[in-house]
Amino acid sequence: MSALLRSPSRLFRLVATAEAVTWTALLIGMFLKYVTETTDLAVSIFGMLHGIVFITYCVTTVAIAVDQRWSFGRRLGGLASSIPPFLTLWFERYAERHDLLVPAWRLTSEAPARPLERPLAWLLRNPIGGLGVGVASVAVLTVVALVAGPPVG
Repeated sequence: MSALLRSPSRLFRLVATAEAVTWTALLIGMFLKYVTETTDLAVSIFGMLHGIVFITYCVTTVAIAVDQRWSFGRRLGGLASSIPPFLTLWFERYAERHDLLVPAWRLTSEAPARPLERPLAWLLRNPIGGLGVGVASVAVLTVVALVAGPPVG
């Protein structure tokens, strides 16, 4: 498994940054569509890309939160940080400063003790299957989001 996937802190930093970058691209696309009224192509492209990265961030946050036994409030904070633009970058720094992110997955060497830890431990100990499940989870959640349609507002 690559060093990126072996390290929750590296993975979280990458996904949090990607979420903020795709937010930036989407905001630029929205500017082009609604302010300059030049094109809506960027919203279509970056909206889909941001949606996929948003879901990836949420799946990654849940996996790390379970592995590192974050409190419910910190789990909720991590997930909520994906909604306002760029807050994932702040939350990643917050998590790093408060030792919520560590260099190695706890459940690769420690026995799972809680119900959600059991499947996560299996996924982490079987990296190819775990990666496949992660990608499949993001794909299924993306399809569900597409079927549900865009946010109303």
